[in-house]
Amino acid sequence: MPAATFEELALPLFDQLYNFAHWLAQDATEAEDLVQETYTKALRGFSSFEIGTNFRAWMFRILRNTFLTSRSGLKSTAFDQEEAEAVASSQPTPEAMLIQQADRETVRQALTEVAAPFREILLLCEVEEMSYEEIAQVLAIPMGTVMSRLYRARKALRSRLLEKIKEGPNGL
Repeated sequence: MPAATFEELALPLFDQLYNFAHWLAQDATEAEDLVQETYTKALRGFSSFEIGTNFRAWMFRILRNTFLTSRSGLKSTAFDQEEAEAVASSQPTPEAMLIQQADRETVRQALTEVAAPFREILLLCEVEEMSYEEIAQVLAIPMGTVMSRLYRARKALRSRLLEKIKEGPNGL
């Protein structure tokens, strides 16, 4: 079986990489630039990629490193905030659909307010559905750190969601 080409491996990841870049950068144009730079760097370094290892994690790591390089002084920050529960219900009525849309917007807004290191780990785990091992590879951290950071990230997101719920519709 012939080895896969860069194009065969990289092109299917484009949308996932763009979504991650957009969440990190919070700007569509910057996200496009990050993805373009990621593909350029990956293509240049493809000869150093070890066949049989996780190409997806390799690409996400390049993207993340490119983003971090573009931001000076971006470091991990730990938050110790109180836990809160946010409960949402869904019903197939027009009113429920509007509520669901508002809930999605509330979650999206709360996620943008979570510190970047927590936001990125939540996105890799919950949106990109990466395993802890893949996340550890992308972020270049031990698996135990992935688990503890993910716990703190979820805790921070729950706290932001509780604040948003308390603020009500005028707080958004």
